[in-house]
Amino acid sequence: MGALLNLVERNLHEVQVDADRMLFHIPSSSLFATDAVTGGIIDTLREQGCSSEELQQRLQSRFSGEDIIDTLRELIALEVVSDGSPLTPEIGLKRVERTAINTVVLNVNTGCNLSCTYCYKEDLDKPSAGKKMDVETAIASVEMLLKESPDEERFTVVFFGGEPLSNRKLIEYMVDYCEKRFAEAGKLVEFVMTTNATLLTEETVDYLNAHRFGLSVSIDGPKTVHDRNRITVGGQGTYDVVRRKAQMLLSRYNSRPVGARVTLTTGVTDVETIWDHLFNELGFAEVGFAPVTSGDISSFNLTSDELVQVFANMKALGRRYLEAALEHRNIGFSNLHQLITDIHEGHKKALPCGAGLKMLAVDHKGELNLCHRFTGSSLPTFGNVHSGVKQVELNDFLSQRLDRSGTGCDSCRIRNLCSGGCYHESYARYGDPTHPTYHYCELMRDWIDFGIEVYSRIMAANPAFISRYITPRKAH
Repeated sequence: MGALLNLVERNLHEVQVDADRMLFHIPSSSLFATDAVTGGIIDTLREQGCSSEELQQRLQSRFSGEDIIDTLRELIALEVVSDGSPLTPEIGLKRVERTAINTVVLNVNTGCNLSCTYCYKEDLDKPSAGKKMDVETAIASVEMLLKESPDEERFTVVFFGGEPLSNRKLIEYMVDYCEKRFAEAGKLVEFVMTTNATLLTEETVDYLNAHRFGLSVSIDGPKTVHDRNRITVGGQGTYDVVRRKAQMLLSRYNSRPVGARVTLTTGVTDVETIWDHLFNELGFAEVGFAPVTSGDISSFNLTSDELVQVFANMKALGRRYLEAALEHRNIGFSNLHQLITDIHEGHKKALPCGAGLKMLAVDHKGELNLCHRFTGSSLPTFGNVHSGVKQVELNDFLSQRLDRSGTGCDSCRIRNLCSGGCYHESYARYGDPTHPTYHYCELMRDWIDFGIEVYSRIMAANPAFISRYITPRKAH
């Protein structure tokens, strides 16, 4: 008798879409439609392990021996079925030995002309007390990029705050510097900025347009929602001015799509109404939602019940996304759009994001932070733009998160899409940025199952949507 065959449950997950069984191959984040032979093998081995010969005997009345053997060979190669051979370590890399930093976030001013009640920025200041980054620190940040990652071809410089446009002089200087410096080095550079829109003028918009900035506007929805938390230092709502400036921006800006970034806090769960206002009424190209579950000010965190409602409402909007996609329209729901991109491209993430691995954030003193959310926090920094990256400390930190042993992530079916969740959420909730974000694991698993269903339906009924709206997403 041959080797005992067993199903490797940790490597597969099935999602039923109408009559189709979709097999999500967890190690590679790949999706397959399960044919009858594959389904038969999985069902048989799920009941009880057996030898190859016994498997063929059980299935021979339904399938040819050749089809069974060929399919079994494929499933063993995918390590969905084990014949007793050692399984490939899912993360072959047990340590991060080298980072390739290609993105730097310049925190150009800690000052902000707004006083949003839920702001996570630990170094936020009123406008008069804002600490502006100087030119020397900004230049050193860019030179650090080129020195640390000479083999990278494309680089991104992100301008962040506070409100970054409150230090527009530095932004313009650095755009000029970067365009010349990266061109001389034979590299490409792009600029990205998130703004509250209040300081935009026609002249500013035209300048940003000329340099093809990737822009996101922080806006929380209709007036009654937005003015709850996004207020001036004097306590006044900002919706009217933000709407006016955003409409001006959208009417003039044509170099790249402009997105809206929505923060969902307690009492705010109506995702569809917010999306409808920002996409259909104001005309943003994309709307992305960020639920607050671990903010420093706990009174703004969504309750457990509210978080469940948020995900239910996101799925309701997702069904509208699917309906539009089948009509070859993209309705700009960026949370689902990104998930479908990840599934289509088979993204496999050993770490949750590029923080520390591809990106570092520079505060006004030149200290290197894991990401923009950590500037001003008590988390130790990872070097300085003048002295360089503390590679040993940074690699130790990333390697600690890379190690999933003893965590719920080790066998979780979405471990290669979620990878434990946001470092800052973990830091804010558990005091440890390497701690997995367990508080919404089940909701995330359900959300990704929903994404698999939506993707499967689009691929079955209108695959042209993927090639039109998903595949070109990387190319700007």
